Amino acid sequence: MDRIETEASGGCQCGAVRWHVTAVLDTSHICHCRMCQKAAGNFFIALIGVPRDAIRWTRGEPATFASSDKAARGFCRDCGTPLSYDYHESRHINLTTGSFDEPERFQPKVQFGLEGRLPVFADLPIKAEGTTEETMSDYVAAIRSTNHQHPDHDTMSWPT
Repeated sequence: MDRIETEASGGCQCGAVRWHVTAVLDTSHICHCRMCQKAAGNFFIALIGVPRDAIRWTRGEPATFASSDKAARGFCRDCGTPLSYDYHESRHINLTTGSFDEPERFQPKVQFGLEGRLPVFADLPIKAEGTTEETMSDYVAAIRSTNHQHPDHDTMSWPT
């Protein structure tokens, strides 16, 4: 992963949370896995890695949801905008590309989580790396065994 020195900023839809970065990683991607679909409320999520030493929260801070014991999803508590995916053991945090002020600067180069990819997106002109089990094989069991995400069906109460 190459570190790219840059200046960029972004934040949530309502402006309660803003950030500034001084570097990004050469990791701009989309993920189709079911967990990312739920976190984004969409067919996939677009993310880019940012070294932890290169991000500064300039207004507010994101609320977080522990989607597993290994990772947290950051979002604005006021407007709900998805802002980050933070795998705790990583040296970087992933920010949602759409929350950048100029998202066109960080176009996705690769797609992951192909097991959740909808058929309509099978021909995206972006390199396809494989399923979550293939691209994150060292982590998938730990994430799955500690998954705190609501299931894809109604429940009488949550959490159980």
